[in-house]
Amino acid sequence: MRAARAALRSAAPLAAGGVSGRVPREVERFSRYSPSPLSIQQFLDFGSSNGCERTSFAFLRQELPVRLANILREIDLLPDQLLSIPSVQMVKSWYIQSLMELVEFRQKNPEDHRVLSDFIDTLVIVRNRHHDVVPIMAQGVIEYQDTFRVDLVTSQNIQYFLDRFYMNRISIRMLINQHTLLFDDNTNSGHQQHIGSIDPCCDVVGVVNDAFESSRRLCDQYYLASPELSLIQVNGRVPGQPIHIVYVPSHLFHILFELFKNAMRATIEHQENNSSLSPVKVTVVLGNEDLTIKISDTGGGVPLRKINLLFSYMYSTAPRPVMDDSHNAPLAGLGYGLPISRLYAKYFQGDLNLYSIPGYGTDAVIYLKALSTESIEKLPVFNKSAFKRYQMGTEADDWCIPSKPKNSVRQSAAM
Repeated sequence: MRAARAALRSAAPLAAGGVSGRVPREVERFSRYSPSPLSIQQFLDFGSSNGCERTSFAFLRQELPVRLANILREIDLLPDQLLSIPSVQMVKSWYIQSLMELVEFRQKNPEDHRVLSDFIDTLVIVRNRHHDVVPIMAQGVIEYQDTFRVDLVTSQNIQYFLDRFYMNRISIRMLINQHTLLFDDNTNSGHQQHIGSIDPCCDVVGVVNDAFESSRRLCDQYYLASPELSLIQVNGRVPGQPIHIVYVPSHLFHILFELFKNAMRATIEHQENNSSLSPVKVTVVLGNEDLTIKISDTGGGVPLRKINLLFSYMYSTAPRPVMDDSHNAPLAGLGYGLPISRLYAKYFQGDLNLYSIPGYGTDAVIYLKALSTESIEKLPVFNKSAFKRYQMGTEADDWCIPSKPKNSVRQSAAM
């Protein structure tokens, strides 16, 4: 990954400079606190009616270090060989640097407008610094896989960590984006009706169409063909009316874009000898509690034994792509698209599930909370339970493991 290696080289002096003795104390101090999850309604209320920059500053100067420190404690529990990978060391150094920069505002006066302006500048720096965390951490995991023997327990622990690490990152970016979009005059979401990054009247079908067209352009670029979209919407709350919810459109777009990419690739590769491609079918249903989006393809499906692997960061159905400095996004291959999409769904208490019929196709089902008061952040917290999770060994299997007899013909004859 040329782009990731360039990022590592440019930031190498920071990692080489070492860490001051103050850092462990600050990490320990802030990791004693649990993160404070917010609901979409709380984000909305604050931004739309009584939004106060000083109040947001006071909350974030405590909450952001808490979230950073909690995940830094978990990074230290990773296997030593993984921690020795340069890209993982780099990511850790970024988190430490961001924590220490934010801690500097702990004793500053929120009534000072210069302090508030400097805080926004620091948030933008932190967000930009962490921009490539996902591919660089993915590179570290790939290097670890290729260099060391990874047993089942270690693989499960890494999966557990990465789910929490990436969810933590999603939440930090959400907090930073809300503050900068609301209070930074130089930041503009481009959508007048949005409250920060939240759309109080998110047009779900509109986001579906946007994500499909973006995926389609990418598919046309790689395969010179793409399937059509067939869409049905059912409003179970107000029949016949368009479906709108309070949500973060960029999160929904991210999920849909990934699922459409997978559906299109599967459809084209499974039907390459057909005269025409079957459409990708989408059903959007709004119920009293949940919004459900089902994406159905006829791309041949996935064997049962591989379904759970699709959400593993250490597995991909596509060849690993060669990353370069161009602006072309890989259609597939890094292995983190589906698991991170599921995290975006789970972030506000939703979910993402896959149901496959091998030999036919796959249904991907997104569940989101229909009520903004129930859409509450799902956040990892470092505590005794999390610590014990990393210390668990392999448990004995209490089910028989099927295996083929070495001489099945002779055994059958004897019976």
